Amino acid sequence: MKIKQKKSKKPKFTALKNSFYAIKTISKCAPGLIIFRILTQTSYWFFTAFIKEILFLKLLLDLITSGGSFKEYVFLILIFVGAELMATGTDCLSDYFIGIKRKSFYKNLNDRIFKKAVETDMSCFENPDFYDKYKRATEIITEEHFDEFAYYLSSFFAGGLTGIFLIIYVITIDPKILLILLVSVLVLLLEAVKGKIQVKKDREMTTHKRSKAYVKRTLYLREFAKDMRTSDIFNVLHERYKIAVEKNREIIKKYGIKIAILETLSGFFGKALPVAVTYIYAAFRFVIRKNLAVSDFSVIMTAMSNLKDVFNDLGEALSCVRRESEYFANLREFMEYETKIKSGNIKAEEFQSLEFKNVSFSYPESDKKSLNNLNLKIEKGQTVAVVGKNGAGKTTFVKLLLRFYDPTDGIILYNGKDIRVYEINSLRQQLSAVFQDYQVFALSVGENVLCREEENIGDKELILNALKKAGIYDKVEKMSYKENTILTREFDEKGVGLSGGEQQKICTARMFAKNFQLAILDEPSSALDPIAEYKMYESLIEETKDKTVIYISHRLSSAVLSDKIYVFENGRVTESGTHEELLASGGSYCNLFTLQASSYNENERSVI
Repeated sequence: MKIKQKKSKKPKFTALKNSFYAIKTISKCAPGLIIFRILTQTSYWFFTAFIKEILFLKLLLDLITSGGSFKEYVFLILIFVGAELMATGTDCLSDYFIGIKRKSFYKNLNDRIFKKAVETDMSCFENPDFYDKYKRATEIITEEHFDEFAYYLSSFFAGGLTGIFLIIYVITIDPKILLILLVSVLVLLLEAVKGKIQVKKDREMTTHKRSKAYVKRTLYLREFAKDMRTSDIFNVLHERYKIAVEKNREIIKKYGIKIAILETLSGFFGKALPVAVTYIYAAFRFVIRKNLAVSDFSVIMTAMSNLKDVFNDLGEALSCVRRESEYFANLREFMEYETKIKSGNIKAEEFQSLEFKNVSFSYPESDKKSLNNLNLKIEKGQTVAVVGKNGAGKTTFVKLLLRFYDPTDGIILYNGKDIRVYEINSLRQQLSAVFQDYQVFALSVGENVLCREEENIGDKELILNALKKAGIYDKVEKMSYKENTILTREFDEKGVGLSGGEQQKICTARMFAKNFQLAILDEPSSALDPIAEYKMYESLIEETKDKTVIYISHRLSSAVLSDKIYVFENGRVTESGTHEELLASGGSYCNLFTLQASSYNENERSVI
């Protein structure tokens, strides 16, 4: 589903709103993280830039010029050491709590992102724009943008507090010196512009970064390994990788010169110019006017240098806070995405009937109808086969039944009611689906079957019964750890790799482990040969004789054993009836079955 970006005027105070959202998100996921960050930065800034380098230096120089006693020296140094211990202690304690809070943030925000990703419409996973938004949202964690935001936000507060004390001190010596710092205001503007350009650069690089990540991922995934070694596909992927790298280099070049110029100007107005003018003015008062004390001369130079650093760091912190807040804007956009498939509020009751009435459907951004005025009805207890060539609309039929999408036109009735009035989760609990693009996870056999962790003693029996019904029990019993054996060797050297047909049977076992009312098997035998396929259907029909089952297939083994067959062509039902009725009619089903039957006979002869 296309996530459209509305063309509208950019809202005012966007950076401020993004920053507030960032603070709210961090505070919710890791309460106290920002406070501890502020404490750490303030203890460092205030102690270093004001107490140690200004206040202590001023008192020490005054003590020297006034001929103070040794006792006064020791007393002053002890005070300084005490302040140092307090600052260091605060810093260490804050760092300890920050480490804990960061872990908390990782967990809680990941949980929120994962939950949102699972709840997001299936259509989003067929949309590149969605993946860009998802990647930018996860970059808050993977690229540690949240930590950068918290760090620079705390630096802004700590630097601002320290700056206020420094300004007050400078005013007591000579208010005119502050005029020199006005030029440093330009630094804030320059850093703000630089941050805006960096955000734009990062946004443009997102798609190419995702392309690079895809190539890296496919190189080590097992399912791609054989094709990588028996074809030239690696060269194609490598070329895509090089293109992505080159595109990002072009983007960096595009914005790099602007950023470099802004950094140069920022350095000149924020560092070189203020220091030079301050030195000249202080020297003029000390040498020419002779109205500046030695202690004031030394301290004013340090104070102005520190103030210059404060202004520079404030500018950088402000720019970085703005930049990092943009990543939270990406998160906000992702988290606030509203699903198009809305859940109803009625609990789905036990299955009685299913009906598609004049249902049409087109995928987003497609003008072609995948389903076109589809009509069919399935009653409780029936075994139904939905057959047809690839692209006939069979899988789309399943997606609409499971409410991954809603019809463009027409209505789907579950027990005589519009399917949209039911709670989605309660509806799906009544259904059990085995998909043609089946997947096993790097978890134990039992967890793959239950699709959850084992919770009680009865779960083991449930797993074993499901494996028996799916015809994979004997294989699992021969494994070292039986149902506790980890599938795939991705995370466990003792894990077991299964063939395609065996993996498909594990996925079929999931259906038997669920207390379903209606089973949907979408190409459940795609990894099997015709003879094994027929035997599997015989077993499935025997094990599901008290259930309602829909078989989706372009092969017709399931159709022979079904109570009713629906033939799909171009998104609609062109024929329906029993196997015998459709053979007698001599239509497209008869032609397709005759063609496939000859293939079955050839397979039988080759086996003999």
